[in-house]
Amino acid sequence: MGIHIITDSASDIKASERENLTVIPLTITFGETEYQDGVTLTHKQFYEMLIESDTLPVTSQIPPFLFEETMKKAVAQGDEVIVITLSGKLSGTWQSAMIAAENYPGSVYVVDSENVSIGEHILVEYALRLIDQGLSASEIVKMLNLLKKRIRLVALLNTLEYLKKGGRISGAAALAGSLLSIKPVIAIQNGEVVVLGKARGSKQANNLIVEQIHTAGGIDFSMPYFLGYTGLSKDLIQKYIEDNSALWENETDYLPVDSVGGTIGTYAGPGAIGVAFVAKEN
Repeated sequence: MGIHIITDSASDIKASERENLTVIPLTITFGETEYQDGVTLTHKQFYEMLIESDTLPVTSQIPPFLFEETMKKAVAQGDEVIVITLSGKLSGTWQSAMIAAENYPGSVYVVDSENVSIGEHILVEYALRLIDQGLSASEIVKMLNLLKKRIRLVALLNTLEYLKKGGRISGAAALAGSLLSIKPVIAIQNGEVVVLGKARGSKQANNLIVEQIHTAGGIDFSMPYFLGYTGLSKDLIQKYIEDNSALWENETDYLPVDSVGGTIGTYAGPGAIGVAFVAKEN
């Protein structure tokens, strides 16, 4: 008996080379055309279309039957299944997974990551590590639910324009932010997006991210960690890595960088950067 992990494309995990990991795509709709996130619409194509579009695309949760298709196949092979979804407070995808799992009591477990994107990716990567260590599915689920409370995702937005388009802020606030070079710093806390502060200029915003890392107690480099960026260029995240080398230069010589897809990119817009890590235990 093996253990199969299922996650959604909001984790921004590209097509997996591991046989025991399946990434199910959310749907992204531009106008009247639907795309499968990361399958029929790459991250690059998404941002090209987002920049050209006057209105925001619509993202749709994964329906239960898509989860059930993969669950059924895995269980038929004798595997147990652990589903790791984006935050249930941000999408109905977690609820869809719960509905599908009702058909496989004792064989399928569902974990709400209470996160998204690179934060969700951490939990998936940790689950795969635990499988390789030989833990049982129930043991892994218990450890995932503990670890997710220590995951921090902090991000810097380059523009308020897409928050305005999505109705999250007023047009006047977006204009004022643009004129004052306001860079909002956001985080995922208790499964929801919160604004930690608004910095004037990128340097002050970078400092705010570093401050949040220190406030959390620092990065636990024994656990998975990821950096992420939105848009078509890695330039901003590379500059961030160079400017803040003191955070990791004595800890690691490898920093995994993910491109962030449509689930978060729709509202963050291009030019955002983020850091996701596991906070050190006190």
